[in-house]
Amino acid sequence: MSITAALLSARSGLTAVGARADIVATNVANASTPGYVRRSLTVNEILLGGETAGVQIGGVERSTNERLTVERQRLGSDLAQAEVLSSTWAALSQRVGDDIDNSMLFQHLTGLEEAFQNAVQSPESTTLANEVVLKANNLVDEFNNLSAVITQERQRADQDIKETVDRLNAALLKVEKLNESISGVDRTTSHAAALFDERGRVLDEISEYLPIQTFPRDSGTIDVLTAEGVYLLGGTAQTVEFTPTSTVAPGVTLANGNLSGLSVDGLDITPGAVTFGAVSSGSLAGLFALRDSDLPELEMQLDTMAQDLINRFSDPTLDPTNPVGSPGLFLDTNAAAGEGVAGRLQLNALVDPDRGGAVWRLRDGLGAVTQGPPGNNTILTNLSGAFSTVQSINVPGLQGGFTARDLVAQLGTLAGQKRIQNESVLTSVQVQFDAAQRVEAEKTGVDIETEMQDLIIIEQAYAANARVIEVVNQLIQELIEL
Repeated sequence: MSITAALLSARSGLTAVGARADIVATNVANASTPGYVRRSLTVNEILLGGETAGVQIGGVERSTNERLTVERQRLGSDLAQAEVLSSTWAALSQRVGDDIDNSMLFQHLTGLEEAFQNAVQSPESTTLANEVVLKANNLVDEFNNLSAVITQERQRADQDIKETVDRLNAALLKVEKLNESISGVDRTTSHAAALFDERGRVLDEISEYLPIQTFPRDSGTIDVLTAEGVYLLGGTAQTVEFTPTSTVAPGVTLANGNLSGLSVDGLDITPGAVTFGAVSSGSLAGLFALRDSDLPELEMQLDTMAQDLINRFSDPTLDPTNPVGSPGLFLDTNAAAGEGVAGRLQLNALVDPDRGGAVWRLRDGLGAVTQGPPGNNTILTNLSGAFSTVQSINVPGLQGGFTARDLVAQLGTLAGQKRIQNESVLTSVQVQFDAAQRVEAEKTGVDIETEMQDLIIIEQAYAANARVIEVVNQLIQELIEL
């Protein structure tokens, strides 16, 4: 090797070492940056006339592992769904009460039952009769309030779906623009690596909304599909379509066409739908499950309890003064409306002084025009006994014979079971996701200790190349002095 070749080799070595140092510095600076993939520098030998003439920078490589990333994104979809369901059921369980000690509905029912028992002992007492009316209104209010809570949660889920779809569509447009940027740059540069990292972060965001798969195309671009195979981006981004509903009342469902599903270019991808493209997980699947399945079932169970209360106290054998077919102690203000009876439950105004009624009708009968004997407790005894009558119930989650107490106690039990079930799923998926994320980070992330070791090697290489240049300069100087 000539002196000139040695000098050129050393200078190219210094250039490569400097570039490596820049890469290490970038890695260290971004060690905790979400979505950052470790970078390394590739170098190639320079050959001139069949002889080595130093090194040249080949480009920047990213330490990707597609298999690990795909698995982590899949679990991320499952985790997002589990978080939506778990957080909602935790809030519902707290409001409903997951046992009889924490259930306001159960407490109000037992309070009413005890008030009736006291009134039976002293039928002449207006104070005790007023207590019955107070407790009855408290129970009605709790039914109404719980129904409103469920409706609000369904409304919130519908609105959250809209906001999630908006974010999803915006993210797909970002991927489209990043594809365009990547296709127009040298993919071996640090700039391209940054674009790939940013696209990876956007794909991570999308995978939280629904599970996806990607396919590489020319010039570093990708297509994005749902896990079920529906195109979300193929050159250009598709628009995921959803129409929010202003009021998600009981009885307003996807099945009867009153709620919007999810679609892409006319293809139905609604979670839970019987179609090949139905989204299987992600936060969207969790929100649709709440709006269209979990919450309507809870409303149906609450309605069943409210209807049971109406039926118990409208039995014509309890109150001979009340004409057959007339409302009993409790009534549905719009029975023809169907679903949502818990929200329409009301105490019969005939016994409520605040609405023009009289408490003595609890003792003398709803059909009584004037007060009867103050010591007659027959009707009060009948009404009190209605709580312990076993009624047959057959709806999802509630099958069998129940007293009033047993039936109402089931609501808290069902909510508690749902909470525990979803917490268990969340815990399991969280463990799996954390493990997948950790393994991926070990393969693709930045390890500070490794970078510091590389920095030592870089320092040594820099010193060695600088020493070569120094020696060559000395040789040249000696030649000049000859």
